[in-house]
Amino acid sequence: MRTAASVAAALSWLFIACASQTQPLHPETLRIASCQILVDGDPDAALERIDAALSMAAADGAQIACFPEACLLGWVNPEAHERAGTLDGPTVERLRGLSRQHGIMMAVGLAERSAAGLHNSAVLIDRDGALLLVHRKVNIMRGLMEPEYEPGPGAAASVVETRYGRIGLLICADTFEAPLVDEIARSRPDLVLVPYGWAAPEGDWPHHGQSLHAWIANTARKTGAPVLGVDSVGSLGHGPWAGFVLGGQSALAGPDGELEGVLADRAVEVRVFEFDVLE
Repeated sequence: MRTAASVAAALSWLFIACASQTQPLHPETLRIASCQILVDGDPDAALERIDAALSMAAADGAQIACFPEACLLGWVNPEAHERAGTLDGPTVERLRGLSRQHGIMMAVGLAERSAAGLHNSAVLIDRDGALLLVHRKVNIMRGLMEPEYEPGPGAAASVVETRYGRIGLLICADTFEAPLVDEIARSRPDLVLVPYGWAAPEGDWPHHGQSLHAWIANTARKTGAPVLGVDSVGSLGHGPWAGFVLGGQSALAGPDGELEGVLADRAVEVRVFEFDVLE
């Protein structure tokens, strides 16, 4: 397995919008889709949006797709305590089926119920539908929902070996916490995927995206791996931040922390990033 340092030395970056013509895929290239979708708390509509985004990504040759934080029921939605499913429930099974259908590995942020309570989680699903990894958000940002999310145990086990290398997961505000980023870094990932729900009053956009990009870049530098941070669009519907706008501007940073591409401000977009992995 390549180390993060060797991957950093070998990456040649470019980005291609999904509207572009698909080019022949070579074994040494990897194509990753940033799926910046609307999140409005309607899980049935969200699954349709995920399906449509995966179809677009597959048409442009993507092998991996990443979606935003809590993209089925919405972030800090107290209704999730009743409506969220378990990892072996029908929602995750539907997501696994979509990965199989489109032949794409994907990371998705979702509310997850367990015996311990409600978690703000992200799942990594292989292209054959296998559930590879679950990360439960640790930095839950207390005071925004009642009852609150149950925080996860950490990030030491949030990197997994896959057919595309070692992939790590964090969620949004987890990237604020140096110990969590350090745990990921010690696992030497080749790629880190981060579902975000980056919210602020509407008047703070588009400038609020700069802080999102700074955290994505910092995480890339600290882990020595490319980091794809995927935000949603829409607005929060619950809690003290109700009405705050989710502004998009998802971004990819290379292992050196340099931004390689930024998606649309406050608009839905699916974009495929391509890089060459040289032996």
